[in-house]
Amino acid sequence: MAPDTSQQERVTEATRATEHLMQPQYVPVNVYETDAALVVVAPLPAVQPDDVNIDLTPGLLRITAHVRSAGPREYLVHEWDYGGYEREIDLPEGFGADVEASLANGQLAVRVLRGAPAGEEKRTIHPE
Repeated sequence: MAPDTSQQERVTEATRATEHLMQPQYVPVNVYETDAALVVVAPLPAVQPDDVNIDLTPGLLRITAHVRSAGPREYLVHEWDYGGYEREIDLPEGFGADVEASLANGQLAVRVLRGAPAGEEKRTIHPE
């Protein structure tokens, strides 16, 4: 079944209208090391790959994601907020040669490859 484009447009417009009120949420992560990479796994429910930016600079990995929202509501129970996600992770020495990422079932997996960074420039990617 094809998505309702008019509904998607309404959600996109509602998100733009209220985005200035939203605060990014801290993202919990699991980080572990393999022979080839430092792996970061983070839950990112309700986001699409195009909503996620992964910035790699020497010594630092930054993950940001926007959440599409239908706008303000009057909640009966309100235990979590819209507003996207944000997390910075200091990289240990010896990691930063490149970065790869995938997003599936609300879980982001980022691999920061072992090796020296290619330079001082920031590299931004979206997960597959």
